[in-house]
This record gives sequence, structure tokens and C-alpha cells, in this order.
Amino acid sequence: MRRIIGIGETIMDIIFQGGQPTAAVPGGSVFNGVVSLARLGLPVTMLSETGNDRVGRQILDFMTENGIDNRHVAVYQNGRSAISLAFLNERNDAEYMFYKDYPAARFEVEWPDIQPDDIVMMGSYFVLNPVLRPRVREFLEYARERGALIYYDLNFRSSHRHEVVKIYADMLENLDFADIVRGSTEDLDNLFGSHDVEKCYRKEIAFHCANMLSTDAGGAVRVLTPSVQQSYEVEHIETVSTIGAGDNFNAGIIYGLCRYGIRRSDLATLTKEQWQRIVGHGIDLACEVCQTLQNSVSKEWAEGYRSGK
Repeated sequence: MRRIIGIGETIMDIIFQGGQPTAAVPGGSVFNGVVSLARLGLPVTMLSETGNDRVGRQILDFMTENGIDNRHVAVYQNGRSAISLAFLNERNDAEYMFYKDYPAARFEVEWPDIQPDDIVMMGSYFVLNPVLRPRVREFLEYARERGALIYYDLNFRSSHRHEVVKIYADMLENLDFADIVRGSTEDLDNLFGSHDVEKCYRKEIAFHCANMLSTDAGGAVRVLTPSVQQSYEVEHIETVSTIGAGDNFNAGIIYGLCRYGIRRSDLATLTKEQWQRIVGHGIDLACEVCQTLQNSVSKEWAEGYRSGK
């Protein structure tokens, strides 16, 4: 069975509603999707880092409990595990405050074994961070040499917008490595100064990565490839929290790729109908997680989904 390898940060999310803390959940943009994929029965490995403290041990235990291979998580002795405070507004969207205390030496891990068509899921500022970039680039070169399918979620927050010029070349390099890129309209605006999905694809992305998915906070999902330009509608739902929505959309796409046996060499010939089935899984997972205070789909829901879908 194909293995999923996630590369990104792990963090403890403390969620506030109405000014009061209501949940504390291990999170991280790629990690949220990895947890859902593990609960859906796929073999997953996480490449990350955490501290040797109570929070870090809780995160590592959480991985073990969910069947995630954590042998490639760097556990640093100095510094502390990262924590975020997520404040939900009246629309149940989150505003974040981050608390991080990293050591000088970071991300010192051995790479996992990768076989052709295993799937690497990467995203957010973690894979652009100048401190981590040499190791990230080394891993992506290794994954490409081994024939992995690489999925890149831009997930570029407005808090880093002032760094666009500094990280732009590395972002383009990530696109060059990627086989599929996903960006929200907010990501596109933060990086390219435009919400126009087709324009961003044509002018900024297509030369580097042929296959693009775009999401729009509950609006239609767009698929743009050299042969397919299609929109897929999303049913309106009442949300409890939008934390993890995009992360679980990514997980659903990867679940679809695995479910239908779609390999890296198949991407260029996928039809509108095939993309519709794949995107459907992304929408399903995103909608489910939005109706909970969890960052990932529950084990019970995942078990039912596997048997029903």
C-alpha cells in the first residue's frame, strides 16, 4: 500500500470560543490532514519536530494512538513545543496567536524510506522557513528522486505577507517539485496580490506545476490543469469551527488519489469526471471537520466513511 509522508509543524492548538478555552488539540496544517488519513486506514509517516516536554510528549503519544509513524519526528532537548491560541469569531473562523521557543539546531531527522508513487504532503510556512529550508530542500530532492507524488498546500497566511519577496524563490522551487498545488483565494492574494484564480494559475503557477486546486472558504472548488478547467460546487453547512477545513480538504484529495489508484503518471490524463470524484472526497472531509471542534475527522466518522464510500 502506498505510504503518505507529511512534512510540517506540530503544535498544540488551544481553541477559544466566546473568550473561553473550549478545547486543546494537537495540530499543524499538514498534521491535521495526516491524522485524518491515518484514521481512514492509510499508512502515514510524519516528518516534524517537537520539544521534550509535556506538550511534546502528548503530541507524540497522540500520533502513536492514531497509528502515525513518529520515528521521523525530531525531539529537541532545548526549547519548548509550539503552542497556538485560536480565537473563533462569530463566523467560527480562527484568529491565531503563536508561542514558539525553538533551539538553534532543528529538524535533525533521518528520511523515511520512500517508494515510487508514495505521496508527500507539504505546506505552510514550515517548508519556506529560511532556518529549515536547506533540510526541506534536501528532503524534496530525495522524494523526487524516489518517484514520490508531491502535493503542496500553499497555506500562506497574511501574517507572513511582508516576507513574500524573501521567500518567493523558495515558493517557486516548491512549485517546481510539486505535482499538485492547492491554494485558497486568500493564499493567492497574499502571495500574488490577486483573487483571480485563472490569472494566478496562468501567470504564476502553470509553468512550475501543471495541476492546481483552488478553494474559496465554502465557495466552489476550482480544478485547473492543461486539459481541465472546472468548478465543483460546495453545499452550504453550518460550521462549528473552520480550523482544519483546508487541511482536511487536502487529506480528502489524497484519499481519493489512493482510493482510485491514481499515480503520478496518471495526473496528466485525468478527466473532469475523475477530478470530480477526487474533489468530492476533499469536500466531504472539509465539511465534516467544520462541524466539530476537532482538527481532524473522528475515528468513528472515518470508519463509517471508509465502508460507505
